[in-house]
Amino acid sequence: MRAAPHPRTWSRLSPLLRLLILTQLAFNVGFYAVLPFLAEHLGTAIGMAGWLVGLVLGMRTFSQQGLFVVGGALADRYGVRPVVLAGCVLRIAGFGWLGYARASWAVVGAVLLIGFAAALFSPAVESEVARQAVRWEEAGRGSRTRVLALFTVAGQAGAFVGPLIGALLLAVDFRAVCLAGAAVFVLVLAGHARLLPQHIPGRARVRFAGGGRVLVRNRRFLALCCAYGAYLLAYNQLYLLLPAEVERAAGSQAPLAWLFALSSLLVVTAQLPVTRWAADRLDLRRCVAAGLLLIAAGFAVVALARPAAWTGTAGLLPAAAFVVLLTLGQMLVAPAVRAWVPDLADEGRLGLYTGALSSVSGLIVLAGSAGAGSLLDTGLPPALPWLALAVVPLASIALLPRHLGKPA
Repeated sequence: MRAAPHPRTWSRLSPLLRLLILTQLAFNVGFYAVLPFLAEHLGTAIGMAGWLVGLVLGMRTFSQQGLFVVGGALADRYGVRPVVLAGCVLRIAGFGWLGYARASWAVVGAVLLIGFAAALFSPAVESEVARQAVRWEEAGRGSRTRVLALFTVAGQAGAFVGPLIGALLLAVDFRAVCLAGAAVFVLVLAGHARLLPQHIPGRARVRFAGGGRVLVRNRRFLALCCAYGAYLLAYNQLYLLLPAEVERAAGSQAPLAWLFALSSLLVVTAQLPVTRWAADRLDLRRCVAAGLLLIAAGFAVVALARPAAWTGTAGLLPAAAFVVLLTLGQMLVAPAVRAWVPDLADEGRLGLYTGALSSVSGLIVLAGSAGAGSLLDTGLPPALPWLALAVVPLASIALLPRHLGKPA
């Protein structure tokens, strides 16, 4: 059965699902107004070496993705509302601190706070969207991936608007960008304090004890975590390898905002058709594998073009091809993995499993980002970092679980 068109799907969603999807939109507007310009700020204004910039970016991802398991477990125990509100407060404080930070230790502290804030609110929202999507599917309204695709579209719409706002405010200074990001989360905090339910029907609260032991014995889930980590490491290069390539080709960071906008526009316009196409032809495993192949191809394109050292418009074409292929891969990988997790999670522990998915991948990004940053500083052939990153998603396909459900 083919998925319903976007407007019809949206109109049939519950008020809670609409709120959670719009939450993702607002989160990403505030976040992506700042993050695309962080690496350049750290390297130029703060004067950090390339390896340290890579490490700081990896620490941000780890403090966010790596600690998702904490936020997910807290959401399972205390509910969505208090965890989301606490995360918004910490994100406001973190962006404000980053805007005024000049010493390396202060930058690291602010970045860790920004990451930990998302470790609270994101798994709470994502796990509840996944739970509601499963209920949507069980009620016969269509595939759960349709709801999760809408969630992805909302996030990418925010990622489209955010960098454009950041690029405009960067004409003032980086502090103005950070304060604008904080202001967005002030609005999110006020809106959710008023609209987010105190208790969501059907969501049972569970104790902390016992869930972790079962999780670490779930080999299929851990294999999926590792493959997803390879995807996230590749995606993180939008903030490390891509800015360096754009600076080399164009002589400035100006085209970077437009490349981010291109990525987000592709997701906003093509995510739902891609999801419908994949649902008709591919199971979840094949969908993730196809996405990883596209991501590897994106890195390979830049690696093959890099020895020519093109500049100007021609020099930006491989970077644009990388963004397009990475985005197409993301459109296949992200909804499919989110749809897969509820089938592998234990009853009442979806928040924990959603968090663990990001925690394991955060560890991979922490190690991989520092390694990628080091490759930029070593004076090795310029294609080598791109070739090395092409191998990672390609090799990770072998890690995908062979079966879709829980072990018998």
